[in-house]
Amino acid sequence: MNLATPVELPEKVPSVKHNQHLLLMGSCFAENIGNLLIDHFFHCDINPFGILYNPLSVSEALHEILIGKVYSREDLFYYGGYWHSPMHHGVFSSVSCENTLRMVNERLEQAHSRLGENDWLLLTWGTAFVYENKETGKVVSNCHKQPEKVFIRRRLEVEEVVDKYMVLFTALLRQNPSLKVLFTLSPIRHVRDGMHENQLSKAILLLAIDRLQAIYPNTVYYFPSYEIMLDELRDYRFYADDMLHPSPLAVKYIWERFSETFFLPETKKIMEECESIRKALKHRPFHPGSEEHKRFLGQIVLKIERLNGKYPYLDFEKETELCRTLLNQ
Repeated sequence: MNLATPVELPEKVPSVKHNQHLLLMGSCFAENIGNLLIDHFFHCDINPFGILYNPLSVSEALHEILIGKVYSREDLFYYGGYWHSPMHHGVFSSVSCENTLRMVNERLEQAHSRLGENDWLLLTWGTAFVYENKETGKVVSNCHKQPEKVFIRRRLEVEEVVDKYMVLFTALLRQNPSLKVLFTLSPIRHVRDGMHENQLSKAILLLAIDRLQAIYPNTVYYFPSYEIMLDELRDYRFYADDMLHPSPLAVKYIWERFSETFFLPETKKIMEECESIRKALKHRPFHPGSEEHKRFLGQIVLKIERLNGKYPYLDFEKETELCRTLLNQ
């Protein structure tokens, strides 16, 4: 008996491999997938601007990464005892203007220096609703709890999103012609917009992605995380306590479907070998520092060296350092 409606996964898509570099930007779902990729030893840069929800903010953030923008005091504003960037998530806000600028510019420079190395750009959009600052006329990424009267709230049009990304992709592909772009739609419903408005918002995003796929058939791809959540995981046991965000079990399930789509058998084998090292390091010995435990750690070091010899692009620096620390206890 089939108790779910299976979602058809995309076929004939390029593979995601350990020797590639990925930049993930967008909603908190981008962070969910990005952290799982990092946990499985993929090279990822996740949300250099913090969590972003709407397509225009993601596009503008990518543009600033591309040109290597350097923020100054004029790009920030002071409100509620903190210095904020309208383009960044609140994790970059600080009581000190200098500290906010330092965090913003360090992270931006890091992303800019890596941009040309990226093989994949994974973008997760959350909502088609944006907030424009009345004074500047610019769409903000985060309102930072300012009064509603400061902003105009509006819903994006499909053409507006597509036009913005055509300009962006032209610039990105000029620098990196082999770049692949993978879109996902955040499975989180934005109930503050109203359930009907949320559906309209998601529909606009889906239509924009579909249009971009048609324009860039060998560059732009789509993974149906939104559809998997709604159709395969429609039971509330797959939701967090707020009944909106995916539960850890749901994220794991969507990750498995992602793995089915983008990972080759060899990639999955590497993941299994890496996971065995991680599990071994989580083992709690009865007698830390004993000769038996040191032999156990020595075997882990040998396994890391063997894997590094076979796959030199894997980064075991943290695991190797942990083994050395434990061996010296």
